[in-house]
Amino acid sequence: MSSDESATLWRRSSQCAGNGACVVVAGRGDGTVSVRDAGIVGPRLDFRREEWRRFLVQVRQGRYDHP
Repeated sequence: MSSDESATLWRRSSQCAGNGACVVVAGRGDGTVSVRDAGIVGPRLDFRREEWRRFLVQVRQGRYDHP
């Protein structure tokens, strides 16, 4: 784990079911937001802050709800 990764404050989703199927999110010093699997320190997705905000608005609108 890089020192950059160990210094990152990851927050667990409030929707985590406790079964290990969770994601964690972190704001980064460069203005991006990172998302990764809570159980795996490694690959992550990085989003520009405005992309992340747009995604959250769409989630709240139900755009990604399963029928």
